[in-house]
Amino acid sequence: MKNEEQFFIVENIDLGRRDSLSWVEESYDQGVNLPEESNPDFLSLSLPRKKVRFLLWFICAVVIVLFARSFYLQIISGGYYYSLAEDNRIRSHAVPAQRGIIYDRNGKVLVNNISGFSLVVVPADLPINQTERQTIISQIATISGLDQNEVEKTISSASQYYFQPIVIKTGIGYDEAMALKIASVDLPGINIETDAWRYYPLGRDFAHILGYVGKINAQEYEQNKSNYLLSDNMGKTGLEKIYEKELRGIAGERRMEVDSLGREKKIVSEVASIPGNDLILSIDADLQDKIFQIIDTQLQGKKTASIVVSDPRNGEILAMVDYPSYDNNLFAKGISQADYQKLLDDENKPLFFRAISGEYPSGSTVKIVEAAGALQEKIININTTINSVGGIGIGQWFFPDWKAGGHGLTNVTKAIAWSVNSFFYYIGGGYGDFKGMGVDLLDKYFSLFGLGEKMGIDLPGERSGLVPTPEWKKETKKESWYVGDTYHLSIGQGDLLVTPLQVNSYTATIANNGKVFVPHVVAGVAHPDGSVIGISPAIIRQDFIDSDNLTIVRQGMRETITYGSGRALLSLPVTVAGKTGTAQWNLDKPNHAWFTAFAPYDAPTFCITVLVEQGGEGSSIAAPIAKDIIAYWFTKNN
Repeated sequence: MKNEEQFFIVENIDLGRRDSLSWVEESYDQGVNLPEESNPDFLSLSLPRKKVRFLLWFICAVVIVLFARSFYLQIISGGYYYSLAEDNRIRSHAVPAQRGIIYDRNGKVLVNNISGFSLVVVPADLPINQTERQTIISQIATISGLDQNEVEKTISSASQYYFQPIVIKTGIGYDEAMALKIASVDLPGINIETDAWRYYPLGRDFAHILGYVGKINAQEYEQNKSNYLLSDNMGKTGLEKIYEKELRGIAGERRMEVDSLGREKKIVSEVASIPGNDLILSIDADLQDKIFQIIDTQLQGKKTASIVVSDPRNGEILAMVDYPSYDNNLFAKGISQADYQKLLDDENKPLFFRAISGEYPSGSTVKIVEAAGALQEKIININTTINSVGGIGIGQWFFPDWKAGGHGLTNVTKAIAWSVNSFFYYIGGGYGDFKGMGVDLLDKYFSLFGLGEKMGIDLPGERSGLVPTPEWKKETKKESWYVGDTYHLSIGQGDLLVTPLQVNSYTATIANNGKVFVPHVVAGVAHPDGSVIGISPAIIRQDFIDSDNLTIVRQGMRETITYGSGRALLSLPVTVAGKTGTAQWNLDKPNHAWFTAFAPYDAPTFCITVLVEQGGEGSSIAAPIAKDIIAYWFTKNN
């Protein structure tokens, strides 16, 4: 018999089911006789039934897994992988908006923008091979003139932001940018991008107020990554920080096709950016600069000082000077570690914003607040007098006046004019049969005038100072409160701490007949369409002191100039009212010198506070500085 005729015939098998592989197994179950497997002349099953079944299930499982994986990749994650593919071909770059300009009250430009270039690296375009990657990083360091370790650290710290440009070097001029462009033409991932940085034409005059802008750091980026890129600039201090949202504007977007090295081939689409808003300050730049000149002349760089000038009618800051200052242009393009360390090591602390962050004993300047409170509580009136004999004694303790032998019979206006300690010991802590305000009322009026709290100025870093209480002393020093603490508090000593801004504020409150304004530096915001939104004055509190009582305090401040401790200002062509202050803070170092004043006396428009750290007597150094500033301002403004 020929081989092709050697097939066996199986009867009783449903031919309609032969497309199913299970028919062979069923044949076993139906008792069909099949040829022996060992017989080579017959076509028969070569695998056991269990192995066939396992194979079938395995094939089905593989098909299901492949189908599921394909479904996940194409349907569920299709958009993600499409985006990755597109990012390799199409890159989206933010187009930074032109940052807003800042002007003084007369339209003088205080900060502007300078265009330039930055050297950036896109991590996604760097070689994956570590050897090749290190070679590229070494070349980046060479062409940029930076330390290789610094470059590598910068790239590594931002490696998770795969497709974002990482700034390696900023503040690059045109010629250097072109040289870097040529040198980096064959280096994958390296680009030269247009950039901008701030220029502060008046340098030190406005460093503390304006602050500065710098590249966003990793922490700032994590907090703001929905609106910023790692290559973006951000306000770090001053108005640049507080008004970041208004100044920054709205970035545009440019989509471009790139080659395998990340080089731009063509622009696919572009959305224009919207410039930031401009700020118009209440500050007078000429006054600010003149104050620096006056301090340069009178202090000759030997001491530190802070001057605050405001308009008592609305809380506008006309000038705010901290001396010494620094040049914020050093930070605009990224300050070197050496230059930054030099500023940190300077014993005069030029980076410290004394006007709003410095906390000092107020000295006698706070006596005008105490006098207003004592008048309001009817503890004294214009006719109340005490006999100043050089101090008062309580048991073994003696609380001296500044003048040996005292000032004789003294009422409230004379006490303000000559800063008579004995009078304020009486009205503050009481003496003998005379009942004073006591610590509770002192704390009440100090707080009403804004001490112990932030004034809310639109600048970062403001401190609240300290109004001590018996509870505070018990908790902090583990000591009880004594009458001597009240006496010290009455003359602005002890634990009482104030900022120059707070002293200026309570002087302005007395000048304007009882309104505590929120001090502010920005007077308006100008939008790109030309509209200007003014900043309305905000009042913290008012009507807590009767007008008649404030009139008496102002009279005492005027007498300070006409015959008291501020007589040096009597020669000015404008009527001035003021108060001197000498604050002891360290037994081994000179006292802080204060002078605070307003003018004109009958209709105040100008309020000035001068602090000279370790200046000695307020009348000898702070008052003369204030005199020159007042003379300049009222001569300039007729």
